[in-house]
Amino acid sequence: MEEKEKLEKAEKENMYRHSMAHVLAKALMELYPTTKLTIGPSIENGFYYDVDLEHNLTPEDFVAIEQKMQEIIASNQDFRREEVSKEKALEMFKGNEYKEELINELPKDEVISVYYLGDDFVDLCRGPHVENTKYLRGFSYKFNKVSGAYWRGNEKNKMLQRIYFFGFLDKQDLKQHLAWIEEAKQRDHRKLGKDLGIFMFSEVVGKGLPMWLPNGFILRRTLSDYITDKELSMGYKHVCTPSIGSKELYVTSGHWDHYQEDMFPAMVRDNETYVLRPMNCPHHMMIYKNFLHSYKDLPLRIAEVANDFRFEASGNLTGIERARSFTQNDSHIFCRPDQIEQEIKGVIDLILNVYNDFGFKNYKFRLSLRDKNDSAKYFGNDELWGKSESALRKILKESGAEYYEAEGEAAFYGPKIDVQVKSAIGHDVTLSTVQLDYQLPEKFELEYIDENSAKVRPVVIHRAILGSLDRFIAFLLEETKGNLPTWLAPVQAKVLSINENVIPYAKDVYNSLKALGIRVELDDRNESISKKIRESQLQKVPYMLICGAKEEENGTVAIRSKFEGDLGAKTLEECEKLIMEEISNKIVKNK
Repeated sequence: MEEKEKLEKAEKENMYRHSMAHVLAKALMELYPTTKLTIGPSIENGFYYDVDLEHNLTPEDFVAIEQKMQEIIASNQDFRREEVSKEKALEMFKGNEYKEELINELPKDEVISVYYLGDDFVDLCRGPHVENTKYLRGFSYKFNKVSGAYWRGNEKNKMLQRIYFFGFLDKQDLKQHLAWIEEAKQRDHRKLGKDLGIFMFSEVVGKGLPMWLPNGFILRRTLSDYITDKELSMGYKHVCTPSIGSKELYVTSGHWDHYQEDMFPAMVRDNETYVLRPMNCPHHMMIYKNFLHSYKDLPLRIAEVANDFRFEASGNLTGIERARSFTQNDSHIFCRPDQIEQEIKGVIDLILNVYNDFGFKNYKFRLSLRDKNDSAKYFGNDELWGKSESALRKILKESGAEYYEAEGEAAFYGPKIDVQVKSAIGHDVTLSTVQLDYQLPEKFELEYIDENSAKVRPVVIHRAILGSLDRFIAFLLEETKGNLPTWLAPVQAKVLSINENVIPYAKDVYNSLKALGIRVELDDRNESISKKIRESQLQKVPYMLICGAKEEENGTVAIRSKFEGDLGAKTLEECEKLIMEEISNKIVKNK
């Protein structure tokens, strides 16, 4: 489809979805006359309407609602636009405080448009809409869900009911979207995390505080060791700092003024005030400041796999993708101004190297800039911001990386490069970040001695390659549908005995694999081999080594791959070589 046709289709689909939102609103008013309507826009893949309604809607109610919508569409009702004054609009929607609020915010002399649907329903709206509901007869729509939504997104306002529908011009598009929804459910990291024994949550422990189960711990440790080893090989110095800090530390860094709402409340003991840290940079600034540095010592790359805490709103919590407790693969590079380009290029090379190991291909670099119209959100001066943004833009251009710019996405202390990765279910996820910072060295009065024996400020580069380990694991689970590559899988192989007579042989196979450092389990239960294979498949174990009388007699095992199916009979040495090569070379296979 040509771009012009796509645009025309999108505009038409938007108009039809908007018209359907009015049909939904009219159906609700006829079924529940005390309903107070608020807003009902078209959105990507459908439409919704926010309503103030005493009756808590359930999925069962939507049989009646959809039936009423069909009746309205079938009755060939006209959409009719009318322009009214502000006074007339207030009179028309008297008693609906939501509509009154919207109308009162409009300029006094602005002409306001309303749309009638039939003769007995009118709504405040800019339009456009179809001329008559008969044009909606071929429109494909389906109830999605009902959820809570604060009026105008403000948690201080009343909670409304938001009624979502899917809606498409083409029936096939709706069918494909519903199939995609089902696939997304199967890939949801929250489901996979539970099914595979990766992590759990407990209301007793607290919302947004994940607990990592044995399989999850192995996965986290493997990732942590992987990135730590890469960093150590590149000259990073790893440290370990406390998960709390004094209020003064965050006053100095600026987080207290600019980030306090996202932090857990302060704790006061013995006249000292402490907070759970939301990030690690202030601690690392103090480590740098603890020593006298020469220009010859730089760059100094301090790294840490650190636990952090942020008080995310309950409505924003999403499994381990967005939680209140998380672990960052964090680093701060202290360097001279003449080293900035070289160091950031080194970070970009590391990012690309890691992405190659994981087989990531669908990603873009984003240059995240400050919003110049909201200076209160950021600290520092215009000169330093301009200098920082220009430096990052130059590096990205010279690297040849595909990138785009996004205003308002910068950290409060400096611009950054984010790597946006598109997940298998279409989510745009930020995995890696690189931030250039002239501000914190000033705040903490950091210094080094230059070649002229003068004290000068270093520049700080904040960077996270895996970002939050938690979010990275959530992305991996959804990307692979839980079929993690062998080198990452918590259990890399399972040895399955066909009957009790071959258990000693199966144990020998198990011990041999274990001696090589392969993460292996033995299933010698008195169960059928088909059940053992099925359970191993559900647990998404990369390799199954099946031991029966024939295999024992021939000194072989029947090996099955999660990715390639039945590989036939092989010697134990052949199996071990196959698995070890896949682990050591970090081979990524798709299922």
